Amino acid sequence: MLFEYVQIVLDKSRALAYYSNMFKQEIARGKSKETRASILNHAIRLFRERGFDATTMRDVADAAGLALGSAYYYFPGKEAIVQAYYEEVQSQHLSRVAEALGAKKLNFEERLRIAFHTKFDILANDRKLLGALFRYTADPTHPLSVFGPANQITREQSMGVFALAIGDEKLPEDIRSAIPLALWALHMGILLYFIYDQSLAQERTRKLINGTVRIIVRMLSVVRLPIMKPLRGSLVSILREIDVFPESEFHAVSMREER
Repeated sequence: MLFEYVQIVLDKSRALAYYSNMFKQEIARGKSKETRASILNHAIRLFRERGFDATTMRDVADAAGLALGSAYYYFPGKEAIVQAYYEEVQSQHLSRVAEALGAKKLNFEERLRIAFHTKFDILANDRKLLGALFRYTADPTHPLSVFGPANQITREQSMGVFALAIGDEKLPEDIRSAIPLALWALHMGILLYFIYDQSLAQERTRKLINGTVRIIVRMLSVVRLPIMKPLRGSLVSILREIDVFPESEFHAVSMREER
């Protein structure tokens, strides 16, 4: 009996130690996430205020109340912080668009407007930062280039948001497979205009979005006609041949598979 009692006590002690360690690990993970988020938030604030080039990792660490080594533990450099910023922007874009699309029944043009405008709502305070980062776009090997391999997942997730906006719109499958890429490329062009737009609250950019979306919807009503199928097929073939068309399925919440 004494042996069994001792064994029970030991088993309970081991279980208590196990769950205590698990609890401590969860607390540590939570603090780690908070610290990482704090570094990211302070860094983006400094990038906005001082500019990307003028801000150092030491500035970021000081603002977050950390030692420089601690900041480097979470982010190996400013480029890693910017990539985390890209990911955060994309996460917000997907979340806001999904919520807006689920709120009420919308037509195709309204859904596309939401997908475009929501992105620029998120970026409203970051024109200066984006201007500094955009110069890396021309170098596809740079980790901050939105066209480079380092940001492929974020890029495809962005295309997925446009695929979500397309939804169940009646479109030929060749158009459906190609249009998220086309819309993503278009929104990158509008982003460049947005950076240079000096109008109040970038009103001209908003007008450009509305007008462009209206034209896209009208063009698709023509391009979807059966007589246009050979032309559509040729375009998709060209995109595949030059490796512009992404073979992988977009990271959308809802997409049809190609038939």
